[in-house]
Amino acid sequence: MNDYFEQEKVVKDYDGAIFKRILSYIKPYRRLALVTFLALAASTAGELLLPVLEQRILDDAIIASYLAFDTGAADGGQISEKGGAALKALATGGGLFQTEPVMINGILFAPQNQQLHISGDVEKELRAKHILDGEQWYAFKLNDANRRYVQGNPLFIYDENAAAVKSAILKTLPKDEIRAIRGADLDRINGVILILFIALVVVFAAAYVQTWSASLIGQRVMKDMRLELFKKTISQSSAFLSRNPVGRIVTRLGGDVETINDFFTSVMVAFLKDLSVMAGALITLFLLSPRLALVVIVCMPPVVICMTLSRVKARDAFRRQRMASSAVNSYFSERLSGLQIVQYFRRERKSMDEYGAHNGELLDANLGEIRVYAIFRPIVEFVATFTTAAVIAVGSVLVLNLTLSIGVMIAFINLIAMFYAPVMDISEKYTLLQSAMAGAERVFALLDTDQRIPDQGKYDISAARGHIEFKNVCFSYKTGEDVLKNLSFQVNPGETAAIAGYTGAGKTTITNVLTRLWDIDSGLISLDGMDIKEITLKSLRRSVLPVLQDVFLFSGTIAENITLGIDLPPDEARRIAIDAAKAVKAHDFIMQHSAGYDTVLSEGASNISSGERQLISFARVIAHNPSVVVLDEATSSIDTETEMLIQAGMERVLSGRTSIVIAHRLSTIRNAGRIFVLKGGAVAEQGRHDELIALNGLYAGLYRLQFQSGDYCD
Repeated sequence: MNDYFEQEKVVKDYDGAIFKRILSYIKPYRRLALVTFLALAASTAGELLLPVLEQRILDDAIIASYLAFDTGAADGGQISEKGGAALKALATGGGLFQTEPVMINGILFAPQNQQLHISGDVEKELRAKHILDGEQWYAFKLNDANRRYVQGNPLFIYDENAAAVKSAILKTLPKDEIRAIRGADLDRINGVILILFIALVVVFAAAYVQTWSASLIGQRVMKDMRLELFKKTISQSSAFLSRNPVGRIVTRLGGDVETINDFFTSVMVAFLKDLSVMAGALITLFLLSPRLALVVIVCMPPVVICMTLSRVKARDAFRRQRMASSAVNSYFSERLSGLQIVQYFRRERKSMDEYGAHNGELLDANLGEIRVYAIFRPIVEFVATFTTAAVIAVGSVLVLNLTLSIGVMIAFINLIAMFYAPVMDISEKYTLLQSAMAGAERVFALLDTDQRIPDQGKYDISAARGHIEFKNVCFSYKTGEDVLKNLSFQVNPGETAAIAGYTGAGKTTITNVLTRLWDIDSGLISLDGMDIKEITLKSLRRSVLPVLQDVFLFSGTIAENITLGIDLPPDEARRIAIDAAKAVKAHDFIMQHSAGYDTVLSEGASNISSGERQLISFARVIAHNPSVVVLDEATSSIDTETEMLIQAGMERVLSGRTSIVIAHRLSTIRNAGRIFVLKGGAVAEQGRHDELIALNGLYAGLYRLQFQSGDYCD
């Protein structure tokens, strides 16, 4: 039993070939994919811009701290090469994310967010030579609003264009003076807030477009894939359907295709977004402070190791979970289908125990999967917290050494959180990636299966006479198990022939091979002297139509089921449906329904009787006006009164057509022109009813079995 349940093992982790094949379905939607990636880039850039803007507001407009370097003292005294390089770097500062330095009367005021890169020795040298005093200043441009507070005031250092004041003194000034002096900062704050608002709007809009376009791609790919699967499946041979349970095929078109939709909406875009955020966060960290970014890099190896280990453990846990889930669902479905047998043989307690065992395995598998994430997530959170603590520790030293600003350190803390959040998200999405790979593998395996009946016929028969010949036909559903063995017989145009025999003699198989639902192994089947393989499938199946024992009607109206496949205007199709129904005596019972021919049949046509379903199937064949009609056990489930209606209608409708009647109920074939009695896949007897009775052979035995004992042979 375990082998049966484990047919659907999950074996795929990541397969580049499958990945490329999934992506190939995006080709018709390249523009939409481009929109998705542009929106993804805009969303990522906007998110990364937010902490940078926060740093700019904090450093440039709120704290706005400057350090003073007396370049005159540097010119008058000897300083080292490193010290000179540091001053030169400060004087030419500015650049990305940085405010320009200000020179006032030979004193250089460098903003503290300038990333001074002054080593301990250089700092000591500059302090010793009174080039760097270590106090914090506020430098600003002069304008009409603040000039009157500066000129003549000994607290300020100023020239015609700019001024500077110590930060400690600035805080003691009256509020109106502070407001006038820092007016540019207020304007800068308003400008950055506006940019921040625009960035938020862009992030929102981009996230919306990204989600919408990715979902649209996923839905369209699902539509295309389902259509391709459906087209491939309905063109397959009956051999394919016999080897693949309907439930499995439905699962491919349903659940497995849905996992590919998840691949686009929850895996691919999420992976790209997470990777771009992580890469962008690292780049931004290095742009803000290379030294502090190195601290983050040093803390990363434990996360990389943890991700690698959790990936392997998560894969194993996922496989166990899928296998256990399959076992639970399969066992429950099987026992539910056979519930009456379970109750008849008092297997309730045993079934509960077995189901409980499968359910316990699923519980253990689910707990194993949870355990992986329960370990991984705290480790990542610990490393993220440790990295943040390390950044604060190192950053605090740099801030105290006047080589890093508070804003940059705060931006680092935010960027670290942005960097580690995708790490956890990627790990959690990994299960979806596995599911998508496994689902895609099964879908593509079905698409790559080609067991279609070859349609290489060159001839199209528009009006066949109906001459049928089987010549030395051999056929087997399984290799080595012959069903038809050198079967040979002929049916003349317009003749009604019958096929009789015990179960397993090959009667129904004749219908399958005549319509090429299966191809024969050897021999020849001809229609009007032409090998049926030389006739197009469409033409062959238009000329030869069966009425099967197990009637299948689709959900829809009665008229739609009768004219199934007839491409005519609605009024003409309806007329054909009515004429066909009258011919087989089905019109009266159809009109007894309130909606008549517009009566909607439920699934399986369960809202009408089996006899009515059989009559509609007869009408469907008559509406298509085939040259050959095969009645395969067509009246086996019909009551005597309904059978009399069918017989009366069929005698007139089948006039001039070739018909083959396959039946165990000999009452339906007594008047046939010839009766072929099969045994072991070959014709054992043939002749009319009276001739075969007189022969006192196989047919006579069947006759006596049915009409003397009162039993029927199925």
